[in-house]
Amino acid sequence: VQLQAYGGGYVQAGGFLRLSCRAPRSITSVFNPRTMAWFRQAPGKQREAVAHITGRGTTTYSDSVKGRFTISRDNSRKTVYLQMNAVKPEDTGVYYCNDDLGSWGQGTEVTVSS
Repeated sequence: VQLQAYGGGYVQAGGFLRLSCRAPRSITSVFNPRTMAWFRQAPGKQREAVAHITGRGTTTYSDSVKGRFTISRDNSRKTVYLQMNAVKPEDTGVYYCNDDLGSWGQGTEVTVSS
């Protein structure tokens, strides 16, 4: 499944961004049940999971973003979102979306300035 992530950019600490990940070539019967996730990779660090959402909408978050980030999905648009609020400089990195079939998007870069 091809995934397209976008919405990254520059933001000051305390600000917000919304990332989107869509699967334009997927059909809804394939996309809807998939568990989708956002990962991020900070410079010089390993890729880490940020948030997951199941096909039924159950969400989980890493401790570092819990209470600040919200993952959601719109199955009619075959899109998953990551609402990032109260961002911190340590949120800087390249954000990737992923599905439980092992597909990855190309990444979208987020830079948070202090």
